[in-house]
Amino acid sequence: MSNSGQVEQHLSRRKLESTTKVEPALGPLGQLPGVWKNTGQFQGHGWNMIALPFPMGNHDYRLLNNQYNETLTFQLVDKNVPNRGMNGDQEVFTVDYVQAIEQIAAADFPDSGLAGGAGLAIHHEPGLWLHMKDHTTGDINIARLSSIPHGGAVMALGKSDKSTSGFDIPNISGLPIGVNQDLTNPYLEPYAHFNNHPFKGVFNPTQPNDLLTSAIAPFFSNNQVANVTQLKVDSALGSGGVNNIPFVTRQANAAEVSSIFWIYELKEKHPNGEPRMLLQYTQTVMLEFFDSPNGPGLIKWPHISINTLEKQPSN
Repeated sequence: MSNSGQVEQHLSRRKLESTTKVEPALGPLGQLPGVWKNTGQFQGHGWNMIALPFPMGNHDYRLLNNQYNETLTFQLVDKNVPNRGMNGDQEVFTVDYVQAIEQIAAADFPDSGLAGGAGLAIHHEPGLWLHMKDHTTGDINIARLSSIPHGGAVMALGKSDKSTSGFDIPNISGLPIGVNQDLTNPYLEPYAHFNNHPFKGVFNPTQPNDLLTSAIAPFFSNNQVANVTQLKVDSALGSGGVNNIPFVTRQANAAEVSSIFWIYELKEKHPNGEPRMLLQYTQTVMLEFFDSPNGPGLIKWPHISINTLEKQPSN
């Protein structure tokens, strides 16, 4: 067959379609298509913490915490996307997503009067997840591309895994890097405040992932989990990276983004025969602003978001 014939055959296999059901061709992304929400027992399970420059108070920053509900929609699937190469073409399978987040409550310290109340739209993010089927580099076989309304674009690369026994949820800290992290340090007064008085009585920004562990633990202890898919990506891997508009770069540069998603297929079935499914994620955006007293360089401030969502059964 001629080269032109091979190209025509390859292009004819490419298929763009909308779906809300499991799509095996997507490999590790196959369970994502559909709508995931904070419904039922998972209402209000979205939590966010972020330090922001603030020209008042003792330290020129404030620590903001948000509780939120989220709708995460994966819909448009693009199969057999060809990347051309001299040593054979690469096939990429993709699924697009839209993340929409609505605030339930918020509090900051020191109190700025800017935290806002319930019903506030605080985030909208369109993007893509990619599964590289072949010609992969090292362990990298997935990618997440994100567009952020603040003026940022993210390419995060990583690896997928699957297990019947689950994965450890990392115990991460929300404390800034580049300062003395002892909570008796006066510079960390906002963090000490929420450590002593957790936001809404439950969310401690110094140990944000604890709520993910407590949300999923009963499903494992009651032997309700059939399998778990882990999607772990980081903008610092490979050719990944983050680009921001000039104002963001000058004021609070988003330098790195890492996230882990866990997709839980439960043994329980919906009336339509589909398995009940949960999704958890933890995401850390490293913001850089203010000179580090431990220098050289800037302080790195973890901006952490976590959530536990449930997939809505298809019609």
